[in-house]
Parts: sequence; C-alpha cells; structure tokens
Amino acid sequence: MNRWFSAAGGLGFVGVLGLVLVAALLALDIDGRPALQPEAQGVWAQHSTHAPLTQTAQHFTLEASGLIPMPDNTPAAHASNLLPMPSQHSQAMWAFWFAGTRESAPDVQVAASAFDRASQAWTPSRWVVNRESTGISLGFAKRRLGNPVPWRDASGRVHLFVVATGLGGWAAGRVLHLQSKAPVDSELLNEVEFEPLRVLPLAWGWNISHLVRAMPLVLADGGMVLPVYFELSSKYPVALRFDALGSFRGMVRMSQERKVLQPTLLMQSPTQWLALMRDSSSFGRVQASQTQDAGRSWTDLPMLSLHNADNSLAGLSLSATQHVLVHNPQSQGRHELDLSVSADGLQWQEILTLVKGSEKGDEKGGVADEFSYPSVVWQDQHLWVSYTYKRQAIAWQRLLVKEIKAP
Repeated sequence: MNRWFSAAGGLGFVGVLGLVLVAALLALDIDGRPALQPEAQGVWAQHSTHAPLTQTAQHFTLEASGLIPMPDNTPAAHASNLLPMPSQHSQAMWAFWFAGTRESAPDVQVAASAFDRASQAWTPSRWVVNRESTGISLGFAKRRLGNPVPWRDASGRVHLFVVATGLGGWAAGRVLHLQSKAPVDSELLNEVEFEPLRVLPLAWGWNISHLVRAMPLVLADGGMVLPVYFELSSKYPVALRFDALGSFRGMVRMSQERKVLQPTLLMQSPTQWLALMRDSSSFGRVQASQTQDAGRSWTDLPMLSLHNADNSLAGLSLSATQHVLVHNPQSQGRHELDLSVSADGLQWQEILTLVKGSEKGDEKGGVADEFSYPSVVWQDQHLWVSYTYKRQAIAWQRLLVKEIKAP
C-alpha cells in the first residue's frame, strides 16, 4: 500500500450473508479520511554515542528495580507504558497501565504513577481514566478499557490513546483519544486531568477492531507515528500519523500479512523504519516490515530468527546502529523477559535476562509465571523498562548504559 487508507474486516458470525455484508462495508475506503501528509523524518532517542552496542551485558548496569505502587484493593494489572518527562520536571517518568479485579472486568480503569527525582521513588498510583466518565463525555457506553499509550505533544500536553470496547471483546475495540486539559511541564501527575476528545476515525461505521499497544515513533516536526493494529477476521498493523499538536493526519497499512499484530517501531535512518510484530501464527517468530520513505509505503520482510510465542514486544532505536528490544525469548510461555541488542534492527543478540520465573508453576499445580507486555524508553542516559508482573502488578527496571567508544 502506498497511500493512507482505512480498512477493516468482518464483524463476527451473524450468518453468511451478514458476515459478507459487514466485512464489505468495513473494508470500504472513506473519502473523508485524512490525506497523505508531507514526508516525515524520525528522531533518535537521546543517546550520546554512535558506536554499535556490543553483544555483551557489560555495558548495561541495573541500578534500580521493583514494583510500581498499585491502587488499593486492586489485584490485577496489565499492559503498561512509560512516558519520559522533560529534564527540568520534578518527576522523571510517568507510567500508565490498566488495572482492576481482572482483565476485562467492569471495574477496570487506567492507573498512573510518577517517578519522583528527589525521592527516587514512585508516587502512590491514581486513577486517570474510567469508562463511566469517558462514556458520558462521548455519549456512548463502554464495557472495557485497556492498553494506554501516552505521548507528549509540542505544546506540552499529554495525549493518551486507550482501547475501549463494547460488545465483541478486544477484537471489536476502538481507539479512544484523550488529552490533558493543560500543558504538564510544571504539573505533577496527581494534578493532571484528562478529557476525552473522540474515538479515532479508523474504520467505516463504528470504528471498531483497531487497537493500540506500543509507544509512538517521534518525528522531527514535533508530530509522531502511532503503531496500531486491526484485529477481527484478520490481524495486521497500521501506522497513524499525528501532527505536533496531536491532530490525526492519516493512516497506512504496514503489512500484507494477516496474522501479525502489536507492532513496535524502530529507525534505521530518519526515513527508513522497521515494524517488528507479534506473530499469532504457527511460525512463532518475530515478523517484520520496512518502509524506506518515512511511512508512505511498507514492504514485508522475512521473519526474524527471534522466537515469538504470540507475545507483545517493545523496541527502541538509540541511533542508526543502536537498537534494543525487550521481549519474551522462549518458544512458548511468558515466564522470561530478555533484553536484546542489534546494529541494524534485523539481526539480534540476546544479552541480558531481565526477569525469569517458573515455567510450569509451583509443586501444588499453580500457573506458570508471566512477565509480559513490556515498555522501554530512554531517559537521562538510562534505559527504563516496565512490564506486567504475574498479572498482579507492574514491575520496572532502570539500567545505566555505559559509554561505548567508537573504534
């Protein structure tokens, strides 16, 4: 595909005729969708060296780790993302995730916590988005919330993109766009209020079956590219373009595969990017696609050598020759989470086990441990990682990346 578009698939089994009709309607291109924008250029994370990361763990030092505080009486948590704050802000990092009695429970809300620079600790968590208030503001009910993705725009406002579902479960989700009421450069997290703007117009009719998971790729013009994915009759990734103030400008499909989802974006150059994707097929490998024209068109690449047992992954490009990936490395299960490095984004070396637990559960027949749905960002010469911890909390790690001198 070489143009911005909107497409979707069928809506469940409601009879052969109904399935065909709905699938055809959802697959229509909509003339009112935003048109192609001028070519964008990505920007690197702020890493000071241009030498490739060596294939050893010696350049990564774990400085701090633990669990982010949970809201009271909340036994389940999942799908976190981290947002680095400006260097002058008293809080270095904000974390967002969804939590409740269990995944998809009616009481699930989006929670958040901030890492305070002075105390070097996370603040007590607070609820920032719930389905009741957003439903009232938008004029329709929602059954579930999940997968919050934050982004700070050029004006200093924080945007949240959240999956909101009704009937049909996650596969019938829509992407809800919220924004902080004021710039956050001088505001603490507990002072910030988010207001819902709209459901992103990504598909015909009810805008269903598009979901968000991974962090955006930041652009030199102050805008960003948000990776999302379609998940209903088939699964495929889509890139959304936003301008510097968070206005939606267009979309393009990133792969012609039909069983890939939850893309994470890497930069090989300012205009050559990679999408690494979760594989829901029997191949069980990380899938990849590439653009050489800053997102205008995408080409599928051969699958990578990395195992992927239908798991979410998180990547980050520090420079053209410095890429990191946090992922579950095993061919099945989510009981281990690793850090891998690459010089080109395609050939990867696993160098550090971030966390590892039981593959089969305890002797009493308990379930296997789960460490999953990671997020990775760059802040103050450190890699910050967060991830789901046994579906009970959100864990975090901060790794110092030592200087690597170029040969």
